[in-house]
Amino acid sequence: MSLGHRVAVMRGGVLQQVSSPRDTYALPANVFVAAFIGTPRISLLQAVVHAPLDAAMSVDLGRHRLVLPEPLSTDHQLLRIQQGRPIIVGLRSEAVRIAPPSQARAGEVAITGIVEHVEYQGHEALVHVNTGSRPAVVTDLEAPRQSTAPRRGYKQQQGGGLSRFRNRAMERLSGSVAVLEAPPESAPGTDANVGPAPRGPVRSDLVVRTGPHVRIRVGAQIPLLVDLGRLYVFDHSGRRICPAPDELPSLES
Repeated sequence: MSLGHRVAVMRGGVLQQVSSPRDTYALPANVFVAAFIGTPRISLLQAVVHAPLDAAMSVDLGRHRLVLPEPLSTDHQLLRIQQGRPIIVGLRSEAVRIAPPSQARAGEVAITGIVEHVEYQGHEALVHVNTGSRPAVVTDLEAPRQSTAPRRGYKQQQGGGLSRFRNRAMERLSGSVAVLEAPPESAPGTDANVGPAPRGPVRSDLVVRTGPHVRIRVGAQIPLLVDLGRLYVFDHSGRRICPAPDELPSLES
């Protein structure tokens, strides 16, 4: 991102976004671009919008609920049409900080999580936290490669190879960007549309960036503050709907 004034991101041979490095990072066109750009990778969580007429609108992450502050911002108002629909919430590491609810600033919501792993990098530390949410899997970035079929002769291999190539190409061009269903525990990491199983005992769903001098014990429950002004929301097909895209989504989509 530091080598040019414009960045082009492609998925399966199809152009997804062309913009400045800053806009590519801050305003990704879809969930694929959001996950592809940025280190550490953005945390993507499955969620549902609740927009009752007699109460505050909120984003339900399962164990936690993010209540959107009133009055609603323009970006948050657009989430009302997603009422009851599955969505993907994106949180970059700088959008969450470790602090008690008493230190919450305007626009921050308190949640908690269990520390699964601390990645010390000298100038900073990345804290991997399990908040009890369900991660959303970006298929093109997470799916394992299919095993190669044994050789069975030139003609049969040629036909089978072309068929597999054509099918995989069509899946990449027309398939969904992200998977909103949890992978089955009985057969983890075997379906290319599901994504690999978690490695080892680490089950973190959120990465928080903090200073190098903060001492955190693995297994401890820590308080977190989420900055709702830095909240990313993508619809079920992976398109960004918050912050508001250049083209507003249709009410029938």
